[in-house]
Amino acid sequence: MSVLRNFRKHFSTFVLTRGLTIALLGSAFIYLDYWGFSFLWLNSVLGFLAFYLLLSSRAAVWCTAGFFTGIFWFWWIALSFNHYQMPWAVPVVVLSVGLIYAALFWLIGYVGSIVNRSKSTMIGRPTLEELLIKSSGLLLFSYIHPFGFDWFKPELIFVESYFGIEKWQFAVILLSLVLTLWKKNFLYLLVSLLALDPIPTQPITLPRKIQIVTTHTSVEEKWNKMLHPRQFRKLFLSIDKAISAHKTLIIFPESVFPVFLNLSAPLLDTLREKSKQISIVAGALYWDGETPRNSTFIFTDGEIQIANKVLLVPFGESNPLPDFLSDWVNRVFYDGAVDYKADSHVTDYTIDGKTYRNAICFEATSEKLYEGDPKNMIVLSNNGWFTPSIEPTLQKLLLQYYSRKYDTAIYHAVNMSASYIVRHGQTRSMP
Repeated sequence: MSVLRNFRKHFSTFVLTRGLTIALLGSAFIYLDYWGFSFLWLNSVLGFLAFYLLLSSRAAVWCTAGFFTGIFWFWWIALSFNHYQMPWAVPVVVLSVGLIYAALFWLIGYVGSIVNRSKSTMIGRPTLEELLIKSSGLLLFSYIHPFGFDWFKPELIFVESYFGIEKWQFAVILLSLVLTLWKKNFLYLLVSLLALDPIPTQPITLPRKIQIVTTHTSVEEKWNKMLHPRQFRKLFLSIDKAISAHKTLIIFPESVFPVFLNLSAPLLDTLREKSKQISIVAGALYWDGETPRNSTFIFTDGEIQIANKVLLVPFGESNPLPDFLSDWVNRVFYDGAVDYKADSHVTDYTIDGKTYRNAICFEATSEKLYEGDPKNMIVLSNNGWFTPSIEPTLQKLLLQYYSRKYDTAIYHAVNMSASYIVRHGQTRSMP
């Protein structure tokens, strides 16, 4: 009973409602984009409201807002367990994700609230020190990566808005809110105008010589060896059509050849021969003699280049836990499967005189892949583990974020969701 009373003391109906409201406002841009109702002005207003309410709230509200935000952004992670015949794990994973972000949000809110608590009580509103600490926590949040998962970036809320997504621009937005709350004067919101950087609205021209292929192969079908001959025939038919259409490059999704392609001589020979007429970029597995790798195979003029994945998906491809726990998790949850091996460096390759940075799914949404400011990037993804869900939408928004930040043109071939091109933060789906 004492535990229940203590919970009610800190998590009243007001706290829960305010936290839920903040999470809804801070997650709306994802769902609006998913439903096709994304507007620059609306995303701008909702983002400001979310951060205004959060900065003016106490630690318990931060905790609640973090719990619901974690779930609204990342509930889809749990869907992958359905493919391992573990539906019981879905609610456990969803709850765990919510609790992780509840703890992280609470820590920021708590550290801010203990600063000059007596002064805050006397004047009846947050002090400047408290507001600055909380806003600094938000500014640094994108550097916190639970288990290596780095998809939560508070500034992502403004990726499709009138405001920029650079750190300094996000800092200006937070400063305008801090001054507004501290001085209780909404005129200070005008400071945020310094962060204006609207996303371009001119249409993207589709490249005439590049064919980006979307496939619709479920996880179960992809790894069913009995279905491989039919799947491969479709892939080669797509190549032949692209050749007939005078394309010079065709791009397939991640692991579109779910075999160790370097050990499959008949497939390699066929792809080599066809690459004399069209360059081919395709995802497949690679066996290095000890461990498997998730790789991109690039076929050009009868030659082969292999680019291995650099950043592996936490738990999905590599277990981030200590060895003794990692072995147990792999044995219990993944039928004893071994982890994939990551390459030590990113790979760039050149096709038709243009250099592309190689990226496979998860790693394309990480800062490391954009070191050196690559002008072009080819991304291969398999979203079959998480569809139907908002995961493809959130992935697209993250690619828009990096495209805006580094001015990188991204060519994205996807399995189980639409393929598209990203330029200057804008996207255009492939036909």
